[in-house]
Amino acid sequence: MDGKRMDEETERSALRKPAWLRRGIPADPAHARLRSLLEGSRLHTVCQEARCPNCEECFAGGTATFLILGEVCTRRCRFCTVSQGVPAPPDPDEPQRVAEAAAKLALDYVVVTSVTRDDLADGGAGLFAATIGALKTRLPGVRIEVLIPDFRGESEPLRTVLAARPDCLNHNLETVARLYPAVRPQAQYARSLALLQSAAASAAKPLVKSGMMLGLGERAVEVEAALGDLFAAGCRSLTLGQYLQPNRAALPVDRFVPPEEFDCWREKALALGFENVASGPFVRSSYHAEAGNARPATSC
Repeated sequence: MDGKRMDEETERSALRKPAWLRRGIPADPAHARLRSLLEGSRLHTVCQEARCPNCEECFAGGTATFLILGEVCTRRCRFCTVSQGVPAPPDPDEPQRVAEAAAKLALDYVVVTSVTRDDLADGGAGLFAATIGALKTRLPGVRIEVLIPDFRGESEPLRTVLAARPDCLNHNLETVARLYPAVRPQAQYARSLALLQSAAASAAKPLVKSGMMLGLGERAVEVEAALGDLFAAGCRSLTLGQYLQPNRAALPVDRFVPPEEFDCWREKALALGFENVASGPFVRSSYHAEAGNARPATSC
């Protein structure tokens, strides 16, 4: 084998998924029932659109993260496989369909996210609020987490969402400041932090949550700085997971972070004062969210 081929083989081997990232696909009839329900309700999930590695497990368990405002995003984040382009107008009936699907699934904790809709004057905030309202009407007592875009840094859309009183307001920082131009070219590190800070300071007082991917080339000192920035912004719930390249067009994985390193980051985050920290190779923003975001009712 010549030197070039040896180098190529070494590179492939170095990025081959390690044992801790291999898992079986659960066989459960609930998986097919949930897919059928979503298709019949004309609903999208981020589980499917973003090719989440936990999709099969969550579907088999009867849970999903609803993706509103269509399935086409106006941004081109380099880590994401959600379709990009010119989206269709929002569907005003979507909030009711989400609420009906959640009722059929007997959910007591619902996570709602969206594509980024920079084409809309309010960034889709009105539909977020309508979906929260529909869920509360259809499922009294339900707890609701919304994973929102940055609304281009505009304050009024955020106020619209917060006025609907979600229990948890989630916005992902995704990565460290240095990597934003490569990973999130249409987003801004400071803008995301400002959104989280505004949510934490609002009269609604939701649990403020954020998440980051590791394995994109970040340095330990940068992760520490990001955790400090998140905590200072009022974020109290945190998710840390392994970045996995969803397709060939997306950014490649820089390295696979071992489970024990995720454990260390969890301990560091808890020591900073975070209330809830989920940290591990398969952790994603809404994975087992209902378990990680429990809070006394008086604090939401």
